[in-house]
Amino acid sequence: MKRIGILTSGGDAPGMNACIRAAVRAAIAQGLEIFGIRRGYAGLIHDEIELLNRRTVANIIHQGGTILGTARSSEFMTKQGRALAIENLDKREIEGLILIGGDGTFRGGTVLSQECGVSIIGVPGTIDNDVYGTDYTIGFDTAVNCALEAIDRIRDTALSHERLFFVEVMGHHTGFIALESGIAGGAEELLIPEAPLSVDELCSHLERNFNGEKRSAIVVVAETEQPGDSFRIARAVRDKLGFDSRVCILGHIQRGGSPTARDRVLAGKLGVAAVQMLAAGKSGYMVGEINWRIACTPLEYTWKKKKELNVELVEMRKLLCE
Repeated sequence: MKRIGILTSGGDAPGMNACIRAAVRAAIAQGLEIFGIRRGYAGLIHDEIELLNRRTVANIIHQGGTILGTARSSEFMTKQGRALAIENLDKREIEGLILIGGDGTFRGGTVLSQECGVSIIGVPGTIDNDVYGTDYTIGFDTAVNCALEAIDRIRDTALSHERLFFVEVMGHHTGFIALESGIAGGAEELLIPEAPLSVDELCSHLERNFNGEKRSAIVVVAETEQPGDSFRIARAVRDKLGFDSRVCILGHIQRGGSPTARDRVLAGKLGVAAVQMLAAGKSGYMVGEINWRIACTPLEYTWKKKKELNVELVEMRKLLCE
């Protein structure tokens, strides 16, 4: 193998640039040429491909987002669209691809590989941490720390006004961000899809807190299919208990910003491992980190198997929220 490509797809995540940088440096060290593909699969179709070098990736390790850009491509979902992508790969004699994204990115790459034989290695890059085969995804730690900073700031106001706050965080229908940021932020309650809590149960808990020594509270809510569900919950609590509350939806602020040290190190490890796997002739795997060690998982597992929350953290949440 002499030439490989790299792309970022799906939602951006802090640390993607650190991963691109690591992959480029590792590829050059292996004697490989590496091409950057802009705007994910859309750029692969429209031939937005350029050779990368050490200068290209200089001074990007601290930047959020992705210098390659990202986009969702309905055209790539068609046979005709993928045929154009394959034509552009063949034109540059690109034999392997590093795909930074989530399970949707890996599905698309798997289909492409089946149709043209290009080798593919996935790298989990998403703030949601919902990809099977790795303890943490690139961007998750930064998103948790962003949410935690917001919770800490909101607590100051909650204490000052003796008020109930609902803080809604992202998570793509999972509670990973809500669980860790809520525990770290000392939230009075966490609402996550993996451990449902009815409005009546929530009200009972809040009422017990406010009848005791508490004069303020923060409830961290994992977003649902319709972001903004916190407003509905807040209204229901007001109707039942008469509690005045405020809602803060963090939204896409959690995706941006400079990646944490943890995300930069993880991105570096996975970027290097992805190049090494391609150079060794491997294909059809995602490189992740399990128990601090590089782990390889068949790509199809990333969408066929569900990643579970840490059971110990879920149980600990019950204790710490009391």
